[in-house]
Amino acid sequence: MIAGGHLTFERFGQPAIELEADYVVVGSGAGGAAAAAILARSGRSVAVVEAGPWRAPEDYPSTTTGTMRDLFADWGALVTQSRALWPIVQASCVGGTTVVNSAIVVRTPADCFDRWEEEYGIEGDELRDRVWEHQDRIEDELCAGVVPADARGRFNTLAMDGAEALGWDSHYMVRSVDRCEGTGQCLQGCRKARKQSTNANWLPEVLERGGWVLSCAPVDRVDFDGSRASGVSGRLRDPVTHRWGSSFRVRARRAVLVAASATKSPVLLARSGLKNKPLGTLFRAHPGTGVFGVYDDPVDQNVGATQAWASTAFRVEPGLKLETLAIPPEMVAGRLPGGGAELVRRFAEYRHLAMWVAAVRAESAGTVRPGLFGEPVVRYVLDAADMHRFRQGLALVARMHFAAGARAVIPGIYGLPYAIGPDEPHLIEEGPLDPRAYIAILSHLFGGCAMSADPRQGVCDAHGKVYGVEGLYVVDASVIPTTIGVNPQHTIMALASVFAERLVA
Repeated sequence: MIAGGHLTFERFGQPAIELEADYVVVGSGAGGAAAAAILARSGRSVAVVEAGPWRAPEDYPSTTTGTMRDLFADWGALVTQSRALWPIVQASCVGGTTVVNSAIVVRTPADCFDRWEEEYGIEGDELRDRVWEHQDRIEDELCAGVVPADARGRFNTLAMDGAEALGWDSHYMVRSVDRCEGTGQCLQGCRKARKQSTNANWLPEVLERGGWVLSCAPVDRVDFDGSRASGVSGRLRDPVTHRWGSSFRVRARRAVLVAASATKSPVLLARSGLKNKPLGTLFRAHPGTGVFGVYDDPVDQNVGATQAWASTAFRVEPGLKLETLAIPPEMVAGRLPGGGAELVRRFAEYRHLAMWVAAVRAESAGTVRPGLFGEPVVRYVLDAADMHRFRQGLALVARMHFAAGARAVIPGIYGLPYAIGPDEPHLIEEGPLDPRAYIAILSHLFGGCAMSADPRQGVCDAHGKVYGVEGLYVVDASVIPTTIGVNPQHTIMALASVFAERLVA
């Protein structure tokens, strides 16, 4: 093929696909798309290979069920294999998780670079300056701005009221959304096409510059010519029937960049024969869960931006980030205890509920390994110190609800009452430390292919280059060796841009 384009599964079959480009990028989310755009702008040819389908905004589902079916792999069935089975939130589509998150923009805190230098030998000052420089550019390109007042909804303004009543520092979020209309559809994909997910900007740019996007194309392995990465190969997969189709091979003249995610990048490298001892280690996350406040007047949490308020006042001590998060009605019903007539009675309060969440800047580390059939197996559980932080975060959110005027709080913790009153947040502070007692998720994932100046500690060097082989780089969240205490998309995009820029320098 002499010109770029979008190639995908064809139901009636097609011959094996053979492509060649200067750079092959595995994954089209925050890291992969950011790197691909930098490479394409340099005049190099780029092929982006994505396991999931390319969905247009007008085809995004309106329900959680549709989202799990159309935008996640295997209905989002990936969970931690440990004491608690906590779901791991990752999309599988062109644009990756940028399609289903809230496009929150937070610049990488300076203390993260200091820690990477101290603990992993990554030179902090130079990397910090380059990351921040790219974050300036990214904010401009992706229309970053504070959620407009007419898109916030009462759900988010109540959170600001509660924080101000308690004297906490907080803010309305900066997000990569072009004139947000507050339709509350961030988690299902923005049908209004306002959110600047990477399938809306950088990936079309790669195509315009003569590159390729191959979708419905899960990569089976990275191919090697001796000790040099020479490309990737796999088979196409129908996004509806999951039937396997034609094989594909994409050859890389210069380098292969892996950006398949913190759970899939280490597994792909392991399947490809890499034996680096640190591979799959230092997996980390920001585990989080929410608390419902019950208000006398309607809140209508799905009217307004899905997320528009946050506080980083507790980021350093005890290590928490507080946020609003409006979830769809069926997810609300799934979080309320009870069944039958009792659940119907409780769900009747839906319009009066507001869920605010606490995410833990956890220090606990886990592993990601290939399973029996090559799928990721994530072993991760919070240690005692992190569980104390987790419980403390929920108590803080409960107090904020009451400060905002809630008449009750639904903690959603096994062993506690269904609802507690304004004088009972101490019940949460004294609650169980068993992770199985909580309805939690893992988002903001890090590690698995961590960068370090020491190959005995990390999989990649400070530029994302995989130790022990040539022409192979990792450019996603899996290179980040620690949690950062803020939403990581902006950091992932900037790091990937720094790595890609160095490749073409």
